[in-house]
Amino acid sequence: MPEKKKLKYDKAYLRIAKEWGKLSYCNRKQVGAIIVKDRMIISDGYNGTPSGFENFCEDDDGYTKWYVLHAEANAILKVAASTQSCKGATLYITLSPCKECSKLIHQAGIIRIVYNKAYKDDSGLQFLKRAGIELQLIEDLKA
Repeated sequence: MPEKKKLKYDKAYLRIAKEWGKLSYCNRKQVGAIIVKDRMIISDGYNGTPSGFENFCEDDDGYTKWYVLHAEANAILKVAASTQSCKGATLYITLSPCKECSKLIHQAGIIRIVYNKAYKDDSGLQFLKRAGIELQLIEDLKA
């Protein structure tokens, strides 16, 4: 696919991930993720508590509860519960992955990550780079 067209699709998928993140009940950060394979969205996710738990991500002091799942983990877990596979897929995410989620991404077979903002700790990105996963930061989401 030509670079210009690829960038157009990357921005469109990132905009979808951003919209998806707005579904999150988290106050501190709303993060959205979309997994695309063969130009088809195979999964989506946003950060939040596990199924069956209250929809409050922060405790009374405003800190994120330890059991809140990150957007990319939710998207990968959705694929794991389906007949799909992440092998060879691209992850579009509004915030670059943390080190814990980076391990899941690598093990799931995702080969490319397109993200909108960098997380304060870049050890996840460093791990993914070392694993040979293509990383691309796109800050301007205008078409």
